[in-house]
Amino acid sequence: MTPNNPQLTGAEILWATLVGEGVTTIFGYPGGAILPIYDALRKFPIHHVLVRHEQGASHMADGYARASGKVGVCMATSGPGATNLVTGIATAMLDSIPVVAITGQVSSKVLGSDAFQEVDITGITLPITKHNYLVTRAEDIAPTVREAFRVARSGRPGPVLVDITKDAQQATAPFDFEAAAPAAYRPHPMLRAETNSFEQAIELILKSKRPVILAGHGIVESGARDQVIAFAERRQIPVASTLLGLGAFPTYHALSLGMMGMHGESWVNHAIQQADLLLAFGMRFDDRVTGNLAHYAPNAKKIHIDIDPSEINKNVKVDVALIGDLAHTLDKLLPALPANDDASWIAEVNALKGTAAVRDIMNLPDNGHLYAAHVINDIWREALAAGRLAQTVIVTDVGQHQMWEAQYYKHDAPRSLITSGGLGTMGFALPAAIGAKSACPEKDVWVIAGDGGFQMTACELSTIQQEGLAINIAVINNGFLGMVRQWQEAFYDKNYAASPILSPDFVLLAAAHGIAGAHVSQRKDVTPTVTKARTSGKPFLINFQVEKEDGVYPMIAPGAALHEMVRRPQTNPLLETAEDE
Repeated sequence: MTPNNPQLTGAEILWATLVGEGVTTIFGYPGGAILPIYDALRKFPIHHVLVRHEQGASHMADGYARASGKVGVCMATSGPGATNLVTGIATAMLDSIPVVAITGQVSSKVLGSDAFQEVDITGITLPITKHNYLVTRAEDIAPTVREAFRVARSGRPGPVLVDITKDAQQATAPFDFEAAAPAAYRPHPMLRAETNSFEQAIELILKSKRPVILAGHGIVESGARDQVIAFAERRQIPVASTLLGLGAFPTYHALSLGMMGMHGESWVNHAIQQADLLLAFGMRFDDRVTGNLAHYAPNAKKIHIDIDPSEINKNVKVDVALIGDLAHTLDKLLPALPANDDASWIAEVNALKGTAAVRDIMNLPDNGHLYAAHVINDIWREALAAGRLAQTVIVTDVGQHQMWEAQYYKHDAPRSLITSGGLGTMGFALPAAIGAKSACPEKDVWVIAGDGGFQMTACELSTIQQEGLAINIAVINNGFLGMVRQWQEAFYDKNYAASPILSPDFVLLAAAHGIAGAHVSQRKDVTPTVTKARTSGKPFLINFQVEKEDGVYPMIAPGAALHEMVRRPQTNPLLETAEDE
């Protein structure tokens, strides 16, 4: 042992390795099997955020990663502590978010004996992690943790779990951070776009008259925003976005169409259906994007650029696959493409909007009713007016309000929308916002949550208060599990079984946690209250009492084609001045 290779306990090795990996914040909850790790924490410059439920820890690490682009880290004890992380790990897996989850485990000598709080967490999380590890020796902790970070952030990002037995935490071993470095990342041999594939792609692009770019979350993860903008501008190709792709391409760019899919804009879906070429950039053809696959973009050739070979031809058969990092692939593709000055296709797509472009209007009409669309549009308008749009992060829960946010809030910047897209996890928003604010304390962070999902993780209000985080919370309160109610209205003869929900007084609930709040039920009070929350410098909750039986439109019914959209009922008064398609 030398001064450069000190003899440390496994617990100390863990923290020293995390420091070496650049970790400054971790989200967790202590317990018996991980107490040696917590005992050693005082020796290291890492801030620990004490959550109120381990699910919150995994969502916080997720939100931290999405907001910062770094690896988020969460920690829990064995047994129920570890299993409480599962929903958050699955959320990160479905959305390709780099998270490292560290769990304590019973001592190696009693593994498999059903010891107190023992559970096979590596077996449980095998399908929902990129990789996971069981560590039983102190000397294996540093190399395992370093490899976990490499796996989490390399290629297609995702969550990794490291389970460390209690005796490994307590034993000692020499610590050498550099010697513990993992082998250099070697991309899979398939992660290389072949020359003939490039040639085929170029030929299809040059021949196409009605191309559409499908912009996915991979643009953000690859850092390919500039390349995508350059590509679209050079070829005059309109850009449609997935939910997680919002902000990857500037909303107010002339070529931006908006969101596609089940609750996407009508003109976007029609443009996709009429296209003769789809260029899928870092997206996976999710079922909420495609509708009925048998009728999806029937006349379009398809070029798919993705870093994950398993996504190619998984849902939609493509004509050309360019497998690899999106930014690098576009860097190679762009020089081979001449500029195109034919704007006829753009004009044709813009003509599809007609009067349905109401969501581009700065001020939605006020008819005396308060709708969720009003609230979300006004939050956006207030941030815009205050010059804070680029410094605002919206974190949504899952349901109607999530879709309204995607429709009525304009995202021009990457990482400005944080939402659970793939798993659709209710309860995600509040803890994920804590992670986002911890990563970006200089930004305004808004939670937009429904009254149902908010109650799932409302205990984390105390975490916000304990951490002194100035997070703004907008509860869209309609007295229902809104999206469930909408489906029951549309497909189950208005049998509202188990969808009406009784809620506490959310302002009083916030006050019980030491957080100020306000009730809003009229449109005229929205903007002043939003400004009050944003400028308070402290956490603030607003309970927005909105119309109960409003719906998200357009909507594609299960089994319907992308162009077969259900329009807003004509009797709905929200948008009396414009046709909402």
